[in-house]
Amino acid sequence: MSPAPGGGPGDEGEGDPEGEAGDEGEAEGEPGDEGAPGAEGAPPGTLWVVATPIGNLGDLTPRAASALREASRVLAEDTRRTRALLSHLGITGKPLERFDAHAPPGLVRSLVARLVAGERLALVTDAGTPAVSDPGARLVAAAAEAGARVVPLPGASAVLAALAASGFGQGAFRFVGFLPRSGEARRRALAALGAAAEPVVLFEAPGRLRATLGELAARQPGRPAVVGRELTKRYEEFVRGTLAELAALERAWRGEISLVLGPAPEGEGEAPLAGEGLDALIDEALARGLKAKEAADVVAARSGLSRREAYARVLARKATPR
Repeated sequence: MSPAPGGGPGDEGEGDPEGEAGDEGEAEGEPGDEGAPGAEGAPPGTLWVVATPIGNLGDLTPRAASALREASRVLAEDTRRTRALLSHLGITGKPLERFDAHAPPGLVRSLVARLVAGERLALVTDAGTPAVSDPGARLVAAAAEAGARVVPLPGASAVLAALAASGFGQGAFRFVGFLPRSGEARRRALAALGAAAEPVVLFEAPGRLRATLGELAARQPGRPAVVGRELTKRYEEFVRGTLAELAALERAWRGEISLVLGPAPEGEGEAPLAGEGLDALIDEALARGLKAKEAADVVAARSGLSRREAYARVLARKATPR
């Protein structure tokens, strides 16, 4: 994904997981298997959508490794990271081409033409599953429309890893990727999270996590949540608590972050704050050490004020003798 929590190739964790395949993994040779990477006579004109490790290189599947060996070229969001992965697999001299969010339409058309002409291409992202909250989705859609075969090779996913470890995955859930950074789009996104009754998985940069937790806690302080940090890597960590408890933590967040919000408590986040309640929210945000702009984000999310109005309210509150 782009960018995908858990880091990229080369970030091996402590030991490789071992285990036996369950019943679901014993159905080899079923109809449709003839197109699997590594099988004799794998069809031409195939785009393999290859999941790569989010941290621990032991999580790469045999099918993924086979596809990377067999593809005529590999399309990568970051060729440096992918080159490190190929080197780990002993694959040298493989053509690598950058395909990221800035890939022009002409590149998409040329890659689709290669597929139609019979090439087999492997699409990877920095870490995790491509084409999910990721620029690779454009290529997948264009390839499918042109009649090329699209074969997903499942594997590591920061979304599912975080959800599974959170304990909130009993039923439906929502994945939102990264929130907008500011403005009306961010306020709408925060409001949607508050209205979502089901668990929500989102990504956040470590430098912005504290402010985001504060904004979410302003709406729903009692909502349970889990911060997943450095998933599958050596310093993997899960921090659990209510949004209010997590927002109050005095710590510097580092590494790749996945945040999982649990089911929303009933009645939280319905009415916007105003008056004394809004002043109390500002006081609490400032007491936690948030800067005025960060506190304004919290106020805007909870009050319905614009960010400019919220910022003015924060500055006025700071200047009020108490």
